[in-house]
Amino acid sequence: MSGSAGNNDNASPLPEIAGYRLHKVINHGGMSTVYLGHQLALAREVAIKVMLPLALADEVSRRRFENEVRTIARLEHPNIVGIHEVGRTFDGLPYYAMPYLPRGHLGQRDLSRDEPRAIEIALTLLQALDYAHARGVVHRDVKAENVLFDEGERVLLADFGIALRRGFGPRVTTAGLAVGSTAYMAPEQARGEDVDGRADLYSLGVLLWEMLTGRLPFEAADALSMAVMHAQDPIPKVPQHLRHWQRFMNRALSKQAAHRFQDAAQMANAIRAVQQRKPWTGAVEVLQRLRPTQRWAMPVWATLGVTAVTLVVLAFSMGRDDEPKPATTMPIVTSPQATPSVDPTAAMLQPLPEAPLQHALEDARQQIARGRLTEPKDANAFDSVLLAWHTDSTHPDVAAAIDQLTAAFSEQITRAVKDGKDERAGELAARANALGQQTGTANSKAQQQLREAAGKALDARLQLAVSRRDAADIPRLTALAEQLQLPRKLDPRLLARAKTLPKGLARGATLNTASQSSAKISVALTPRPVSRREYARFAASNGRSPALCRERASLLRVLDPRDWQSPGFRQDENDPVVCISLEDAQAYAHWYSAQTGRRYRLPSAEEIAQTPVNIDGRAVSLWLRDCGQNCQQRQVTGGSWRSHEAQRTLLAMRGYDDVGFRLVRER
Repeated sequence: MSGSAGNNDNASPLPEIAGYRLHKVINHGGMSTVYLGHQLALAREVAIKVMLPLALADEVSRRRFENEVRTIARLEHPNIVGIHEVGRTFDGLPYYAMPYLPRGHLGQRDLSRDEPRAIEIALTLLQALDYAHARGVVHRDVKAENVLFDEGERVLLADFGIALRRGFGPRVTTAGLAVGSTAYMAPEQARGEDVDGRADLYSLGVLLWEMLTGRLPFEAADALSMAVMHAQDPIPKVPQHLRHWQRFMNRALSKQAAHRFQDAAQMANAIRAVQQRKPWTGAVEVLQRLRPTQRWAMPVWATLGVTAVTLVVLAFSMGRDDEPKPATTMPIVTSPQATPSVDPTAAMLQPLPEAPLQHALEDARQQIARGRLTEPKDANAFDSVLLAWHTDSTHPDVAAAIDQLTAAFSEQITRAVKDGKDERAGELAARANALGQQTGTANSKAQQQLREAAGKALDARLQLAVSRRDAADIPRLTALAEQLQLPRKLDPRLLARAKTLPKGLARGATLNTASQSSAKISVALTPRPVSRREYARFAASNGRSPALCRERASLLRVLDPRDWQSPGFRQDENDPVVCISLEDAQAYAHWYSAQTGRRYRLPSAEEIAQTPVNIDGRAVSLWLRDCGQNCQQRQVTGGSWRSHEAQRTLLAMRGYDDVGFRLVRER
């Protein structure tokens, strides 16, 4: 490990480790401290990483951590820092010993004027990651400080100590926030989701950006803001002199893992392709030196001109794809008589192979024409347009496709608002907003027209609600307007008239309660919350992944992950399912509606007036369809064993171990 971050800590005694003599602190981290030490038996300097007590608070987590380190110690690659030994200090804290590398780390070097060296380092790191990924190990913290140099300037990737072997359960070597430095963190890692090797490739893309430009692609004042930028902000433009890297960066830093390079070898090939496409900046200087002072100047310049055009055509054809094609073996000419007759002009005019960009654009056009804007999952216009943008964000056809998709979103949102399909309108608006944010077109003319059309559709529906004296639709419209994030409010004159309407439910709508059994019923509340058994059938038939449960920053969630199958306490199959996000609950309602042939949905605050349902004496709150301050938050009703509040507002995208859901059936 590098000693450049040296910091002699005299405030506390150095740990005692059998067989080692520790000298000083050389680095601090959120989970560990690294010491410079001397291995007595082999008389060599080593770096010793000692885990902090809070990082691994119990014996189970410490043993799992030690097993993880032993797995990583079996990685034997010339560009991966090895692990000499794993053990425990006299105080019982886990440690592992590594080679001491005093030449510093990559973050201490400026390579912004040495593109070849930056490429060399990136390709070397990709070899190391390819080796690790092939053995099921994901690094999860690729950053400049973990790229070290030995005495011979060999590049080594360090600190696999927080890595995760795929398929071996949750990681236990962290405390608190999502692991990995947020300056390099992939969006899915920042969200606390499961990651694979593509997260490492994202981090390497950030690292290559930093080497080439001398700065990070996203910069923020704190770690949380940095993580949010990686997850939401559009990919910035590289400096003009590095524009040949833009298409590569668009793919390497894609927000969606499926749109990135899928393995290290693919990413390495793309880097080599960029090298081939790099413009030769010295050509102009050379031509300027060849001034036409002789009588033969014109023929020379004509020849140079033809040669230059030929080189440009060849370079363009070579750079059509991000990945280089295998070289074709050419026949060896042994004599002039054996030379085949070839028309060079005909060869140059051969049509170029269709680029991946054109495939993505054509897919997007067909999907828009069929109305497949966000579904099905693997064949929709939203994904195809983003793939095209990541392939070449500067292409004019890509800009046209973005505008076309935005217009299609506008049409479907308007129709959903008119038909009262508020959930669908909100989903489409969220995707349209994501499209604008990720492609940098949030303020484009097409996006402005979308917001204007949505606003007019809301006003038209508000006018209809007022004319029908449908007071129940007014709060839904207000909530939907907030969810769509429109720049203007609903028509104030119509809202003023709406306030004069009698309060209550929509015309003919009453609740399914005993006191109203003789009244006209438009919706019926299910008698109990959806059970674990019922939800398990849905999850199995749809392959739906469990939602995150508990706060992302919770140490307990990292060490003991929870979901609807394991909420943290014992449940029977007939108990209400908890740890379900509102999105999960809505998906269940759609599925159940298709299974039964009836329309089910989540209830509103006006449609539910039930007492909390208990599980083993613990009350459970219930999701409502009503929005909070915005529709990324939703209301829950009823006190629970965790909260005594009658009504709360929670994030809709994640689950809570005290919140379940019931449905209403429309008649």
